[in-house]
Amino acid sequence: MQVRNLPGNPVPIIGKIDAERLAGSCDGFNVSMNGPRRWGATQVVVACRGGTGKLFVQVEIPVVAEYLVAARPVGAGQKLAEADVGGLVGKLPNDVLMDRAQVIGRIARNSLAVGLPLRADMFRQPWVVQQGQTVKIVVVGRGFEVTKEGRALHNAAVGQDTQVRVDSATTVSGVARSDGSVEVRN
Repeated sequence: MQVRNLPGNPVPIIGKIDAERLAGSCDGFNVSMNGPRRWGATQVVVACRGGTGKLFVQVEIPVVAEYLVAARPVGAGQKLAEADVGGLVGKLPNDVLMDRAQVIGRIARNSLAVGLPLRADMFRQPWVVQQGQTVKIVVVGRGFEVTKEGRALHNAAVGQDTQVRVDSATTVSGVARSDGSVEVRN
């Protein structure tokens, strides 16, 4: 089984294998995962090499590893800091974050209770452009770059599209950059 890439030290608990149910003689067995879940209660397929039979065997793959949880209550819209996240050893749920770099500096979309396992969909990137803010617009073209100021019409994180009003009649669309400016390609 392919459990070597799982975090922690997974030790599969394999159910009873009734090899007599496989038709024909076997030169050995091939074992593969059945489905996307690689831990917890799942199934493996045992196929006979040189024969035609297959068995579906129930397995339990407990994974004990450190994953991230909220270390204190976190309010919606709050940026996470190092003290806000902690590790917990236990059975690993699907899609739980395991690397602090995946949450530090991100903004909580909703309130997070202490001990809640943290998932990527609970966070967003911080805004580098905020609605109503004066921003530098950088128009980039072949061999030239022009800058001008405008007022942001929307919030945007790095790499997100946003719009900026240049004057009362002109609005441009561009991409938010890490320095808080908006790049417009010409």
